[in-house]
Amino acid sequence: MAPPRTPKLLVSACLLCLVTACGVDAREGTAALGAGAGPTAPAKAASALGTGELQFGAEHRFTSGVTVSVSAPQSFQPSPAAYPRSARAASFAIEVSNNGPETYRLSGLSVTADVAGRQVKQVVDATQGLGGIAHAGEDLQPGRSTQLTIAFAVPLRETRLVMRLRPSAGEPAAVTYCGRA
Repeated sequence: MAPPRTPKLLVSACLLCLVTACGVDAREGTAALGAGAGPTAPAKAASALGTGELQFGAEHRFTSGVTVSVSAPQSFQPSPAAYPRSARAASFAIEVSNNGPETYRLSGLSVTADVAGRQVKQVVDATQGLGGIAHAGEDLQPGRSTQLTIAFAVPLRETRLVMRLRPSAGEPAAVTYCGRA
């Protein structure tokens, strides 16, 4: 009979494996900085910040072949029908391209943002055409692209916003964009 602590050790070992598996693939970091990207590497490297974060407008390719780019933020005042209520929001156009060999499921795309270390909420404002990831149930075939527009509630004063995109829950890597919003 195993000692009573065996389940605790098993859970601890599983958690350790999970934490280790959630690390960023080293190739993702170099791709974010444009390393080995051929003739376009200088342009991509110039758009990267010293911390591995990309400026809005830069493109990032994940190892799966999914490529994303996020436009510079556009400040706007949400309508009274918007949720959550906010005095100001910033919208972003996200271009998603499937340059990989497999079909990409848009429902896997995760987009979060934070201001000063605090997560900000995504704004849904049907009056202004902001319904979140509208095509989430669709598949993106290899060689195809789509554009999504999302918005986040931000403070009245311009501030630094950090946005993270993860192509799917199974993908250990995420790309981080930042800039003034």
